[in-house]
Amino acid sequence: MKSNFDQYASQYDAWFLDNQNVLYSEARLVAHFLKDAGDIFSVGCGSGLFEMLLEKEFCISIKHGLEPSEGMAKIARKRGVEVAITTIENADLGAECYDTILFNGTPSYISDLQSAFNKAYSALRPNGRIVVIDVPKESSYALLYNLAKAVGTWKHPLLENVHPRDPYPIEFVKVANWRTTQEKVDMLHNSGFSDLKYAQTLTKHPVYSNNVLEDPIEGYDCGDYVAICAQKKKC
Repeated sequence: MKSNFDQYASQYDAWFLDNQNVLYSEARLVAHFLKDAGDIFSVGCGSGLFEMLLEKEFCISIKHGLEPSEGMAKIARKRGVEVAITTIENADLGAECYDTILFNGTPSYISDLQSAFNKAYSALRPNGRIVVIDVPKESSYALLYNLAKAVGTWKHPLLENVHPRDPYPIEFVKVANWRTTQEKVDMLHNSGFSDLKYAQTLTKHPVYSNNVLEDPIEGYDCGDYVAICAQKKKC
C-alpha cells in the first residue's frame, strides 16, 4: 500500500511553491546551522526541494539522504540527491561517516525518534553535528494541525478563518505526530548530544505567515518552525 507521501508527492512540492515566503523562510532557517557543515546526510529528504534550494541559494551541497517514499525519492534523484529508499529506523548509516546529519521537517513523521537520534550519533564523526528542524507541538501551527487532524478536515467550523488560505495538505497532517521542543531536547541529551543551540522562524500567526519573508532569529519561544543544533563531543 502506498504511503500518503507516495500518493501526494507532487502536491507536497506544489504547496511549498504556492507558499513562497513560508518556503524561503524555512530554507533560511535550514541554512542557518549548515555553514561549514562538511559532509551532510539528509534524513527524510522528501522531494529534494530544500536540498535544491540550499545549493542554488546558499551554496550548501547535500548529495546523500534517505526517503521512505518512492514517489518523493524519484523527484529528489532528478534533483541530484542520491537517495536510499528506507526509513531511518531501518537504515544502516554506518559509523562516523558524516559531519552533519539533517532532520528537516521529518521528526514528526518518525515513529521511534530516540532510536533515530541514537543512530545519527553513531554515524557522526567526532565534533559532528545534528540539525533537527520541525514544527513544535506547542506552536500555533501544530495546534491548528492537531485540531484539523482530530476533526479530519480543514473544512470545519472550528477552523474557519483561523488557518492559512492554503493550509498544509490534510493528507500529510493526518500521519504526523508533533513533539514539543523539550521532548526533542531530552531525546538529544539521551543520545549523548550536547552544546545545544536554537533558532526559529515563522513568528507570525499562521494566517499571516506567508505574507512576509523572515530571517531566522535565536531561540525557540515564538517560532512555528524551530531548529535545534547539537554536537557530538570529540572523544
